[in-house]
Amino acid sequence: MPKQLPIAAMDACCSPLAREPLTEDQAVELSKLFKAMADPVRLRLLSLIASHAGGEACVCDLTDAFDLTGPTISHHLKVLRESGLITGQRRGTWVYYRVHPEVLARLSAVLVPGDTPVPA
Repeated sequence: MPKQLPIAAMDACCSPLAREPLTEDQAVELSKLFKAMADPVRLRLLSLIASHAGGEACVCDLTDAFDLTGPTISHHLKVLRESGLITGQRRGTWVYYRVHPEVLARLSAVLVPGDTPVPA
């Protein structure tokens, strides 16, 4: 006969993981962000930018981390930029990229269970 969990353990495993369900608009917006990150190269680019000293990275620092052509890296950066996950600023011949922390906070609010509300 299988062991039955104590009542406290049953409450913990059955409690809601989110404060409230996403609205249709929130789901549409967040799905675009997740879609942009669904590619391993883009996810890694996002990680490299977010973890770079000073919170921004030059495209010259990013291309060396991959065995890909410059145009391919540029395409992936464009997808991340168009999704709103990163922003780019041209300085001379180089573009410097920075992650939008408020966008990452919205993603985090969906992924982390608890009382964190999903910002609109």
